[in-house]
Amino acid sequence: MELSGIIKVIGDTKAYGRNDFLKREVVITTEEQYPQSIIIEFVKDKCALLDRFAEGQRVDIGINLRGREWVSPQGETKYFNTIQGWKIFASNDTPQQEPEPQNQEQELPNEPELPSDEEEEDDLPF
Repeated sequence: MELSGIIKVIGDTKAYGRNDFLKREVVITTEEQYPQSIIIEFVKDKCALLDRFAEGQRVDIGINLRGREWVSPQGETKYFNTIQGWKIFASNDTPQQEPEPQNQEQELPNEPELPSDEEEEDDLPF
């Protein structure tokens, strides 16, 4: 999946836990009738992808949706969603040379050729 928008905020890289798990967040504002501010997290080595970008820049971000279940000590089950970025590039630019995650997206089969205008029958009433 991909999200497009203008960078509103680029956060600092932060380390979490004993193993210093790295995470960096970026907020983009979508360009649609009702603009949305969407937070996207980059983790581990992907944090560095944000270094060459600035607030106000129009970008396209390759994302994966992540979800998980958590059961509290009281036995209550909660669900959490995360939007995780794995590539980013300036709109109308080519993506950075980051490999696409393995087994994340399947390649679509080739679409059948459509008949040319000469071969296609026009059955529309107008």
